[in-house]
Amino acid sequence: MEYIVIGISNDPDYILPDEARQLLLSHEVFSGGKRHYELVRKYLPAYHHWIDIQGNMPVLFDKFREHNGAIVVFASGDPLFYGFAGTIQKFDPGADMKVYPYFNSIQLLCHANNLSYASLVNVSVHGRTWDELDNALIIQAPMLGVLTDQQKTPAVIAHRMLEYGFSNYSMIVGEDLGGQHHRSTILALDEAAGYTAHSLNCVILIRTSRTAFPHGIPDHLFYGLENRPNMITKMPVRLVSLSYLGLAERNVLWDVGFCTGSISVEARRQYPHLQIVAFEQRPECSELLDKNMRRYSAPGIIKVMGDFFETDLDLYPLPDAVFIGGHGGRLEELIRKLDSILPASARIVLNAVKEESREQFSKMMKILDYRLFDPIVIQVDEHNPITILTAEKR
Repeated sequence: MEYIVIGISNDPDYILPDEARQLLLSHEVFSGGKRHYELVRKYLPAYHHWIDIQGNMPVLFDKFREHNGAIVVFASGDPLFYGFAGTIQKFDPGADMKVYPYFNSIQLLCHANNLSYASLVNVSVHGRTWDELDNALIIQAPMLGVLTDQQKTPAVIAHRMLEYGFSNYSMIVGEDLGGQHHRSTILALDEAAGYTAHSLNCVILIRTSRTAFPHGIPDHLFYGLENRPNMITKMPVRLVSLSYLGLAERNVLWDVGFCTGSISVEARRQYPHLQIVAFEQRPECSELLDKNMRRYSAPGIIKVMGDFFETDLDLYPLPDAVFIGGHGGRLEELIRKLDSILPASARIVLNAVKEESREQFSKMMKILDYRLFDPIVIQVDEHNPITILTAEKR
């Protein structure tokens, strides 16, 4: 297949470049959204066939394949910027493609506000999860361009940022950029949380100050179980455990038995690229994790409540790092369950207090032919010594 992808403005009076207009005269099959058709219909040859782009991409590309010759596709702005050119590369990777780009919406919003975008970090929540935006906020990127959608609106984005403590940003909302009702509005986040924007919008977030976060969150600053202040992985143990997990090189961390969530929250702050799935069966711990995520600006941790052994693990991204914070006396069974899904080079870390746990861990890892690291013993104040055990799957 051959595709010609033409980026266009949202302006009804926009004039296609001469080169693009000449291309149209020699083609018969065109595609785009309904809004694009209204904008370009006047340029199309009298005898043309139009294919609407709607939600079902496999069906759409089957329709494309019914036609011989090139398909001319119209898209908003720059088709290579989170646009339809990327969709073609995904669903028809062997296709030939020629792209004629226009400015993307984030560029137009920068132009409207005289903002240099050389160091701008672009993210999208348009039909996507919050992951890209969360990660950029955790590293406190100075300026962020955000593509929105009908659910993740500027108001919803502002509300989420305030919920997780990212109040050190202001927001510029761009609406109907290039269109008849285009405008941009600078808002504080509390103002943006109540703002109703035009359905065609995007956002720029500008950091107004840098928030300082400690490398190692003091234990007493976590919300903990009532009357059980020691039910937390102590900070020195926590930091060494995360180090032995080798998280800079990992993609997915499972925190099994998260309790207060200290491991998950610390890992989220230090390694924002990670996907983190936290498991716990005690109902009272659910709210603790939520509160600690908000207190330490650590959104995006996937929380799974219930008995780990009865959980359908296929529903979650598979780990290449596992921290065992609790096993309910079923350590050997837990290790075998994890071993059945872990890829080569995955690491498991266990903090053991009892000699029985140390022996079980070492025994199982030898049986399963894991590489065992030298154990590390740490004692914090008057608490019991903790042995940090690490194993890596061969």
